[in-house]
Amino acid sequence: MQEFRKKEIRIKADLIREKCKVSRYGVIDLFKECERLGYKLIRYPLGENSDLGFSLIKDNDIIIFTNTSNRLSREIFTLAHEIGHVVLHMNTAASFIDDNVTISARSTDEKEQEANYFAACLLMPEDDVGKFLDLEIDDFANNGLSALDIARIMSEFNVSFDMALNRLENLGKIDAHERLRLDNEKMQKRVGNLLRSVGGNAKLNVASEDIDIPYEYIDYAIYNYNHNAIPRETLEKVLDCYQITVEDIGDNLVDHTEEPDDLEDLIGGLTD
Repeated sequence: MQEFRKKEIRIKADLIREKCKVSRYGVIDLFKECERLGYKLIRYPLGENSDLGFSLIKDNDIIIFTNTSNRLSREIFTLAHEIGHVVLHMNTAASFIDDNVTISARSTDEKEQEANYFAACLLMPEDDVGKFLDLEIDDFANNGLSALDIARIMSEFNVSFDMALNRLENLGKIDAHERLRLDNEKMQKRVGNLLRSVGGNAKLNVASEDIDIPYEYIDYAIYNYNHNAIPRETLEKVLDCYQITVEDIGDNLVDHTEEPDDLEDLIGGLTD
């Protein structure tokens, strides 16, 4: 990626970050910020081996989906990545579907690389990383970092251990040898233990399995049910998220005799 493009992306990431509520260093709750940014966020557990997330334009809405079966820190990065697609690429494409290949350092796709860089700049801006190392790490220049320090960075910036290492290495704060040492220390002590040791946010290391669906999604569910795209069981699952029953919306439903597939079809149908 050329330097002028990186600068453009940093500027756009900073503009989004300025609209977010930020603690001393990190965005406090990127999920809540989606509403303030005007996006419709859907969070649903599709399973660890399913896609990580997607972003698309449907009618006049920008819809972002994240898979809550992944570790919370991974889900947060996925969300930042999808926001990157919206900000950087929605003028040239209507949708993006992302998995472990596209949202990774080894991705060769230019747009995916840009979305990854946007996410890194949004979650861990260079200035804030430098400020943390200067103010929160005792004599960083001489002592370097420990795995416990990385766990503190995780909690402050709401990122994964690996993402913190990637960002620190890319910013020149650690080299490949130091990264390997920290990675080995992580393997020995385990991330959950490290987070607990520093009083950090242990939830970052586990999947939330949350279900969070915009109210407007009821209309999508009813539409898909009435057009034989999802079964009654799926409709009931969606309505249950809002503590609504089929009887409550009975006047809006078409009576069916044949019923297909599952809730994943409803989620997937948004990407068609």
